[in-house]
This record gives sequence, structure tokens and C-alpha cells, in this order.
Amino acid sequence: MIYENALITLEVESREIPWIKVFTKRKIKEFSECTAEEKCEIFRIIDITEKLMLSYFNADKINIASFGNLLPQVHWHIMARFEADSYFPEPMWGKKQRQSQLNLPSFEVFFSQLKNQL
Repeated sequence: MIYENALITLEVESREIPWIKVFTKRKIKEFSECTAEEKCEIFRIIDITEKLMLSYFNADKINIASFGNLLPQVHWHIMARFEADSYFPEPMWGKKQRQSQLNLPSFEVFFSQLKNQL
């Protein structure tokens, strides 16, 4: 976990690309069950994270997704994608397209900057 407040927690998915997951603190299954405050906080986090991923990593695309078939708790994935990553243009859980050798700036510095902005 890299950040939390009363409404959400942020976790890192350790992969070759920058990938953050935003979870509600409450154990609810559907976005429609979120309070207005939770929804606003989720979108505030997504907005800040996307902008920082674009500027810090110079990402080709940011993927934002919400699905919870295996983990039925409201959470969002925010991923910086690169045309040279191993799966592009497939999703990160799709078929691997190539062996990637991305040369990205420090993830730890990014996480620290993100935490400071939140």
C-alpha cells in the first residue's frame, strides 16, 4: 500500500509498467454502492494519477478500468501503457506480444511524488 485515507487505499501492482489500484475502504461490490464522497475521491485519485503518469513516464496511453470478477470489491486499475510494453496493444492480462525492455524512470520516485500530490 502506498497511500490511504478514510475512504480509499492505493496499492501497487508489481509489473513492468506503472500500475496503481484504488480500493474503497468499505467492502462493497458495485460502484453504485459508493457514496458521493467515495465516488469523488476515486475520481480525484484517478485524475491526479493519470496526469502524473503521463508527465513522469511519458506514457503512450493511460488505461483505467474497473472490474472485479476475481476480487468482488470496488477497485480501479490505472496503468501507464507503452507501445513497446510486452502486451501492447493487448490488455496486461491478455496475450503477451513480445519481450519488452522498457527503460522507465524510477517507480519509487513516481510513487513518492504521487503520495505527495494526494
